[in-house]
Amino acid sequence: MQFDPPLEEGRLIRRYKRFLADVETVTGELITIHCPNTGSMLNCQGEGMRIWFSRSSDPKRKLPGTWELVETPHGRLACINTGRANQLVEEALLAGTITELAGFTGLRREVPYGTENSRADFRLSYPMGEVFVEVKSVTLGYDSSAVAAFPDAVTIRGAKHLRELAALARAGNRAVLLYCVNLNGIEAVRPADDIDPAYARALCDAQEAGVEVLAYGVHITPVALTLQHPLIVQLM
Repeated sequence: MQFDPPLEEGRLIRRYKRFLADVETVTGELITIHCPNTGSMLNCQGEGMRIWFSRSSDPKRKLPGTWELVETPHGRLACINTGRANQLVEEALLAGTITELAGFTGLRREVPYGTENSRADFRLSYPMGEVFVEVKSVTLGYDSSAVAAFPDAVTIRGAKHLRELAALARAGNRAVLLYCVNLNGIEAVRPADDIDPAYARALCDAQEAGVEVLAYGVHITPVALTLQHPLIVQLM
């Protein structure tokens, strides 16, 4: 996935009201841009951090740009735009990169399912049946460790999705949770039980019910994003 138009570099002044970020560009321009991330962005939103953003020429937009990347305190690039995860996964599915999900004959997005008013990010059709796929974007890294964690804040919605996937698996359907790790230099991902123990328990319950848990890493540069290699999933 190429960034088009090219990203611009800046420094973060502050993130506030969850969806707003004040930024100083390399030319000294002070602007407020959209922050497309509902999480805590732990280790991804410190004052003075080097960031990259896309600028829009759409006159109907209230804000001139969207925050895309950040350089973390550990020197890694992270894509904080959670909307990119589904785009990257779809691109990789169509290219056959995610080998565990190769061979599908049809792909639908945002498909309603379950009993708790959920929508699967993808429903893939195969000759033997359908597969429901939930995608989660991971950006939380710690120190120099090559292990990332999810979530970065308590997520009631994430636990709900795990319950829904577990119910599908128990009913004989194939259900998949896919961590899209939007952080360079990572080799494995684990549940952040120190942040959300309820989510960690729900993840283990889902796996025991038959939900497949996959993780793929994204190669990140200010020019492009590419989902390209499987990662280890460390469960409790």
